[in-house]
Amino acid sequence: MGRSSKDKRDIYYRLAKEEGWRARSAFKLLQLDQEFNLFTGVNRAVDLCAAPGSWSQVLSRKLRSVDDAEVKIVAVDLQAMAPLPGVTQIQGDITKISTAEEIIRHFEGQPADLVVCDGAPDVTGLHDVDEYIQAQLLLAVSPKMCIFRGKDVTLLYSQLKIFFSGVTCAKPRSSRNSSIEAFVVCQNYLPPEGYVPNMSNPLLDHSYDVDFNQLEGPNRVIVPFLACGDLSAYDSDRTYPLQLDDSKEYQYTPPSQPPIQPPYQQACQLRKNNLLSKEDAPSASSSQNRDTAESS
Repeated sequence: MGRSSKDKRDIYYRLAKEEGWRARSAFKLLQLDQEFNLFTGVNRAVDLCAAPGSWSQVLSRKLRSVDDAEVKIVAVDLQAMAPLPGVTQIQGDITKISTAEEIIRHFEGQPADLVVCDGAPDVTGLHDVDEYIQAQLLLAVSPKMCIFRGKDVTLLYSQLKIFFSGVTCAKPRSSRNSSIEAFVVCQNYLPPEGYVPNMSNPLLDHSYDVDFNQLEGPNRVIVPFLACGDLSAYDSDRTYPLQLDDSKEYQYTPPSQPPIQPPYQQACQLRKNNLLSKEDAPSASSSQNRDTAESS
């Protein structure tokens, strides 16, 4: 598939390149902010599962000014990420206590005003398993994260309502309609009296039965679903012509930031050397060294 055909297929992919965003997902956070005013009064923000950094980019542009030293932004991911102005990066596991303690140190013991996360576990294809793992990850990093909407999502909402007075399921305009992806926006953190945060025990206790979602009356939690973004915005599932503006000729724009040490890097190296299907294929590092030696 050529470059121009990919640009034509995904309007938000193209706009992200033209506006200098690292990924099209930047528009999801921007549209959520338009609906919920997420950035109002925020001085300390955390971006979990941050790589390649499009949401950290949004936080940096929206929260920081030239001389604003009070704003602190921390980005966390297992993968390396190119630097961003005003963003402190932590390469670590967001489900570990040591990572949480490091974030707290950067905030000098103060709580975060905003936590965002566009992360998801590697999917297995078994939807019930994927939904459960995603729910456990969300409960570990609440209050705002991507979810998979499934039949047991009511249980997740019930757990979040314990800690937040406002819980909304939101679908940005830039999120494809064909995807079951949505975002949980949790506002007004009000934990139960005497609650001590503990990352060792998940909130989902495995004790619910198959009739949980059939509860009625006040025992059932109904979370509002909100479509974010004006109807005049671009449709993420529609194909648009490359020439959007008649007065301006279309020119290809490369991605703002290519991946750094992507997990598929070894496979790319093996494929480049025609070793991908061989049992005795060397590691990516040795293939890279060989490439360097041949080029020299």
